Amino acid sequence: MTGTSAGDAQAGTAATENTGPGTTGAGTTDPGTTATGPAAIHAVRRARLAGALREHEVAAALVTWPVNVRYLTGLGSSNAAVLVTATGEAALATDSRYLETAQAVCSGVEVIEDRDVAGALLKRGPGAARVAVEADHMPVGLFQRLSAEHAGLGPVSGLVEAVRAVKDEGEIAALRRACAITDEAFSLVVERIAPGVTEREIARWLEAAMVELGADKPAFDSIVASGPNGSIPHHSPSDRPVERGDLVTMDFGARYDGYHADMTRTVAVGPPAAWQRDLYDLVRQAQRAGRHAVRPGATAHEVDAAARDVIAEAGHAERFGHGLGHGVGLEIHELPFLGPGRTGRLEDRVPITVEPGVYLPGRGGVRIEDTLVTRGDGPELLTLTTKELLVL
Repeated sequence: MTGTSAGDAQAGTAATENTGPGTTGAGTTDPGTTATGPAAIHAVRRARLAGALREHEVAAALVTWPVNVRYLTGLGSSNAAVLVTATGEAALATDSRYLETAQAVCSGVEVIEDRDVAGALLKRGPGAARVAVEADHMPVGLFQRLSAEHAGLGPVSGLVEAVRAVKDEGEIAALRRACAITDEAFSLVVERIAPGVTEREIARWLEAAMVELGADKPAFDSIVASGPNGSIPHHSPSDRPVERGDLVTMDFGARYDGYHADMTRTVAVGPPAAWQRDLYDLVRQAQRAGRHAVRPGATAHEVDAAARDVIAEAGHAERFGHGLGHGVGLEIHELPFLGPGRTGRLEDRVPITVEPGVYLPGRGGVRIEDTLVTRGDGPELLTLTTKELLVL
């Protein structure tokens, strides 16, 4: 699933100017550190965040974004917050609906019952010391209210997200299973695609198959774009029936144990025209170049350019308007983002997508996307569906 546009080089990068997207940062705990059991895993994650706080000379971080609270404590809820100090201590606040669950799953964390979760934690926090809040997530009204009571609050962008970018092997295992479900769902549904079925039907089949195969739910609203609709990267499935001679692009994924897969395949319904096959071969070549550029130490810009240059040399630079890819994990779009102007270097164990596309208004388009993980000995491909052009 495409993330930001090719020209959007700033969103989601502020926290990575010092550490780079997908980096642990000096002084933090390596996510590859052996940890057994949920409590130990969450303690390692909080220790990595504490290291980042020391780098930023911040006494504590008030984390309110539900995804980040779950990442640091194991608690999934609609009303919880966690305060993590630079020395590694942590306290979590939630209301009565989640209290018993929090007490069961948040080992090693002080649990407080209070509906005003952020306010309760600040009252027990580090006094007038500087406390970071999540600039990308905290509502302005809440920040203003809390700032009136605690002068040391300061917005910081992406502190937890930068820690989350590098995955432990347990997270990668969940992503691997999510991708396997995605692959299997495609293999079941692609046999049913024929002239007369609608985009909306194909999307429903994909999503139902993923759930039946064990997914929590679809990772996002599936994209199915047929014929001329293929020129719209994020087309919403419609009642348009597939026609013989169409290219059909399907962008979808399974969520498993909270972790999001992302894959795109484009198929031909009936023998493809010469321009369709040429376009497919071009995008496939670009996608291969992008995948081969993925390695620890590569910059986000370099990986994007490896694929983008192939498309530009074929004369279609203006028809590839979005970034090459993005991180995946507990969210479908997370750090790092690959695109022109993106900063930072990839690290080991960073799951990302590689998804170039070329879109021709009025005619159609092609996108091919895989989820893969950076590894020192070459990227590990998680989505294994063939990238040969399937002719149905």
